[in-house]
This record gives sequence, structure tokens and C-alpha cells, in this order.
Amino acid sequence: MTPRSPNFLLAAILTPANVFALVAGGAVSLVLQDPAPLAAAAGASTLYLALLSTMPSFRRAVRANSEAQQVSDVATPGELESLAADLAPSQRQHYEALRALRDDILDRYRKMPGGRVLAASSANRFDALLTSFLRLVTTLNGYRTFLSQADRKVLEAELVQLENELLRDTNEKLREVKARRVEILKKRVQRYLQAEESREVVSHQLASIEDLLRLTHEQSIAIRDPELVGRQLDALSAEVAATEETVKEMEQFMQVTQEFGPEASVSTPVRVR
Repeated sequence: MTPRSPNFLLAAILTPANVFALVAGGAVSLVLQDPAPLAAAAGASTLYLALLSTMPSFRRAVRANSEAQQVSDVATPGELESLAADLAPSQRQHYEALRALRDDILDRYRKMPGGRVLAASSANRFDALLTSFLRLVTTLNGYRTFLSQADRKVLEAELVQLENELLRDTNEKLREVKARRVEILKKRVQRYLQAEESREVVSHQLASIEDLLRLTHEQSIAIRDPELVGRQLDALSAEVAATEETVKEMEQFMQVTQEFGPEASVSTPVRVR
């Protein structure tokens, strides 16, 4: 789907400074019963909008916010709280620390020239990244549960044993049953290996999110150029896109694992023969 082009003029109209000027002009005209103050405010607003809506820094901020809103799935406060409620206490503290970093970064942005607009337009990107962080932690916990419920060595030993038995058995009916079990065990072992690899991917993706937020925070301490902030936000958007892709891949894996059957998610029972 082609991203929608943002309406720069509308974004400029909705800036707090412009809205305040028009409201103030209207209030003065109402009190004085004279349309001149409102007309003056409208004239100044027209000039202000013409200049602001064409400024590269303003357009970049508006475009960044528009793209983030279109491609990022930011959870509602209720959804965020629900996701955070499932975390372990240490994971919850980690998430709260990242939220504090996000708040501090936005506070620093607000102190820059045109900072309020910049902070408002970039908040969505930070929220999207934190949403992705929560989803990844939930996914990581799912992998840990899956891997703790199955013993890879036991599965591999049983697979080798069945394959050896299959070579010796002469009963066709028995060979057919064991051959099916061999295929199932092969899939379970492969699923286990994939889960181990995926857990590593998720762990590194989480570390990448934290590293990026901390780097952005460190840079925001001394940064004064809105253009540099724009580059930071581009990096955030790229990380959000990469994280969302990882989340989708990991969720698909877990769905397939659950659909594979009860044996895929429980430890191997003692066989009765």
C-alpha cells in the first residue's frame, strides 16, 4: 500500500501557536466588538502558515509522524498495561526504565527551537518502539516456556533408537507405525532447533532496541539541530519496522508449533511398550 502524503498545511494550522493566536484574536474582537483584531490575527496566521508549512524541518517532522502512524501498531494504554502485566517483575522494571528514557528524550526535544512540534510528532515513534519491545518480551517468554517443556537430548535419543529399530523390524505393520513416529520426532527436533535460534534472534532484537534508545538519549543531551533529530527518528522507524517483522515471524512460528499438536509443547513421556 502506498503511504498517504501528509497534509503539511493542516498540520501547521493545528499547531498550538496558530490555534492560540486565532482564538486570542477572536476573543479580543468579541470583547471590543471590532473585527480588526481577528482580521489581524488571521492575516498573521496566513503568513505564519505559509512559512511554517514550507520549512524543511517542519515537513520532515510531520512526514515522520505520518509515516509512523501509518506503519506502526501502537497499543492503547490499556493494551500496554495488559502486555506489561504478563512480564516478570525484573522485565517490568526494565520496561519502566526504557519508558523513563523515552520521556526524558521528549523533554529534551521540547527545549529545542520548535521543540513542541518536534516532540509531539516523534512521540508516536517512541511509543511504537516500546510497544514492539513489550511484544518481543512476551514472545521471548513463550519461547522460554516451549524450550523448558521439551528435552532436546531425550528427543534426539529416542529418534535414534526408533530409526535403529526400524532397520531391524520385519513386521510391515509395525514398521509403518514406527516410520510415522520417526517423522513426527524429526519434526519435533527441528522445531526445537528453530525455537533455540528464534530465541536468540528475539534476545538480540530486544538488546538492539535498548541500545538504540540509550544512544538516542545520550545524543539528545547535547543535540540542538532538528535535522540531527530527524536522523535519530529515521533510525527509530527502521528499528520499529525490523522489530515488527521479527514479531510477526516469531508469532507465526509459535502458532504453527501450537497447531502441530500437544506433543510439540510437552516433555516426552515415558513410553509404555
